[in-house]
Order: sequence, then C-alpha cells, then structure tokens
Amino acid sequence: MSVGSKSPVWVQTGYAEYAKRFSRRVRLSLEEVPAPKHHSDLAKIKSQEAEKLLARMSGDDWVVALDECGEQTSSTQLAARLKVWQMQGAGVVILIGGANGLGDAVLARANECISLSKLTLPHYLVRVVVAEALYRADSINCGHPYHRI
Repeated sequence: MSVGSKSPVWVQTGYAEYAKRFSRRVRLSLEEVPAPKHHSDLAKIKSQEAEKLLARMSGDDWVVALDECGEQTSSTQLAARLKVWQMQGAGVVILIGGANGLGDAVLARANECISLSKLTLPHYLVRVVVAEALYRADSINCGHPYHRI
C-alpha cells in the first residue's frame, strides 16, 4: 500500500513488469492511498496519510513499514521473511509512505519495520524497488537463478 496516486508512467511500467513475474505462490498488488493536499504542517500531512492507511488495513494483516530507521535486510534475508509471511496465513501489507515518510500511528501499528537503503529514495521509485526485491526473494525461494550472490 502506498501513499500517492499520480505516479509517473515509468514507475507504473516498472512496477507492472515485476508484478507479472511472480510465481503462483505470491500475489503482488498495489493499493494507492491518495496523498492529502499540500499543507505547510508536515505533522498534519503525515497524520492524515496515517489515518487513510490504517483505515484500509485489517486487524489480521501483517504490516511491514518501510522506514529509514528500519532494519536493513539482504535479498536472502528478505526471501526468508517472505517464507515466514506466507506461512502466517494473514495478508501482508507493505507500507510506502508519502514524501515525508510514515506517520507515528502507522509505525506503531507495524509488525516490523524495514529500511531499503540508507539512501533517501523517492517514494514512487520505492514501488519499483520493492516489487523487484520481492520478486528476487520469490525467485530465491523457488531456486530460480535470477539471484546471484
């Protein structure tokens, strides 16, 4: 689930390319939450985004927040996590915040928090990076040679 609904065509194309490659064991879908109108109060924006994200989650969902302060993970570690998520039987929701990150309420709701990089990445680009990372993890789990160590 991602904040923002006006991603550039190249982001949509990149995301779609990886989303169609997954094995039958993994279903990847993107749910967009419209970003609130620009406001000078960043805390208010993050709070509004958090409300929208939380409203779309089920109490049973396993929530993974993407945040710069989250745990760094490798492709093989993500593959192991993916296996665990699949075994849980609950929906897994990976959250991508807006331009200002995720609000405190969302971070508090998250079951785990992951950082994709120490670099600051544009939130629309993160959609493609996450799709590729999950595809790579799925490929590792399937024994496909896509992953090179």
